[in-house]
Amino acid sequence: MKQILRMAFLISSLLFTTSTLSQTTNEPAPIPLWPDGAPGAKGSKPEDIPSIQLYQPPAEARTGAAIVVCPGGGYRNLARHEGYDIAVWLNSLGITAVVLKYRLGPTYKHPSMMKDVLRAIRYTRSKAEDWKIDINRVGVMGFSAGGHLASTAATHWDEGQSDTGDGIDRLSSRPTLAILCYPVITMTDPFTHAGSRRNLLGESPSPVLIELMSNEKQVNARTPPTFLFHTEDDKAVPLENSLLFAAALRKAGVPYEMHIYEKGRHGVGLARDNDSLKSWSGLLADWLRKYKFTS
Repeated sequence: MKQILRMAFLISSLLFTTSTLSQTTNEPAPIPLWPDGAPGAKGSKPEDIPSIQLYQPPAEARTGAAIVVCPGGGYRNLARHEGYDIAVWLNSLGITAVVLKYRLGPTYKHPSMMKDVLRAIRYTRSKAEDWKIDINRVGVMGFSAGGHLASTAATHWDEGQSDTGDGIDRLSSRPTLAILCYPVITMTDPFTHAGSRRNLLGESPSPVLIELMSNEKQVNARTPPTFLFHTEDDKAVPLENSLLFAAALRKAGVPYEMHIYEKGRHGVGLARDNDSLKSWSGLLADWLRKYKFTS
């Protein structure tokens, strides 16, 4: 009996290892955002090298749109189901997905993460000819702390840095649209996510820095159209984060669509195991169609 159990354990372990390797090898190779090293890099280990992974739909299905995807993880980790799974889903709509591996705390602090997402948007535009995408249809999408980073791109972008010899940095970092999924938005109490704030801004950030990175306070008329979804009973990131951003968008006259679900835990991703909540992706697909991101 013991031998049978031992054999079953070995077989299951082998299957798990094979599955894990298959998942890993099926993912695109990382592309460093700065081939000669990122600004402010503290070393040359993988965690010091912000990068992107390119997921492209079949050539005949491509719409010419691209979305930079920022997984969540409290600015400390990166959640695979908010990167890989989302990229595969975007590909099913004909959208090119660019999954960002941004720098993380506690090793890195603001503005490293912001530099990474803005560079990813510029880099995507620089590859328009090679990747067969339209520079006027490059969006940003983020989950939880990645939603904060996506909202940072939506509110702290620039038209390009004219004083640089780097051709990529001369391109605009303004996303065409933003998608914020149960996002961290504010850095102010009582609605901030304390772990995200600590990892992004440090233990005792100044009031000026808290104000600057509370992105509901940085919205203006040129903030891009935004899609938001959140759940009423999110215990990790309060719903008020999305409400504050939506109110700021409305005040600035920026088009937005927001969906609030009564039930659903934080970090659900595509929520395929929740018959009610999983409808959010279909609502998003409809919204993207209005902006010609899908056919």
